Amino acid sequence: MEKTSNLVLDVNEKPELAKWIVLAFQHVFAMFGATILVPILVNTSAGAEVLSIPVALVTSGIGTLLYILCTKAKSPVYLGSSFAFIVPISAAYLKSGVSGAMTGIMVVGLIYIIVSFIIRLIGKKWIDKILPPVVIGPMIMIIGLGLAPSAVSQIGLAEGTDIVWKNIIVAVITFLTTAIVMVRAKGFLKIIPFLVGIIVRIYFINMFRTS
Repeated sequence: MEKTSNLVLDVNEKPELAKWIVLAFQHVFAMFGATILVPILVNTSAGAEVLSIPVALVTSGIGTLLYILCTKAKSPVYLGSSFAFIVPISAAYLKSGVSGAMTGIMVVGLIYIIVSFIIRLIGKKWIDKILPPVVIGPMIMIIGLGLAPSAVSQIGLAEGTDIVWKNIIVAVITFLTTAIVMVRAKGFLKIIPFLVGIIVRIYFINMFRTS
């Protein structure tokens, strides 16, 4: 019996050229924002320049190319900055300076390499047992909720700042649009919520500027 899939694009399928370009634009916007945001948040948290945005972009690009090479381009994944390391890097810097933060990053990289070799030798079932969905889900939620104060601050709701209602309205509309498209949209539109949110945001910013 043939298995039916609800995916818009299955694992081995390729999108049409026009859709491919749209997805590429979404990926670039999502990648760029997330990759540069981590150094910004680390530097803000530490009160000094611990991570460099240009270095983050270059190393993430090199890491992505190595990943594609190692996987023989079977998994088109971009390796960007990890929000999970914002607090540890900041704490390492406050404790031991830049050298402590960089040493920690290097050690984590070496651990990743060791784990990858273990997975290659004995498979990944042991990871599924140690980190089941019931563990991974709350971890991702904690990371997201931990970043909420930064999002609130960036829309102009930080303590001691003047409230600009236009910024707040644009932020709320953008968030709701992205969430609704992700949950309720059908077909190809469902897999480009981030791009739709960006377009809506630009539209309302321009509308408020001209009003």
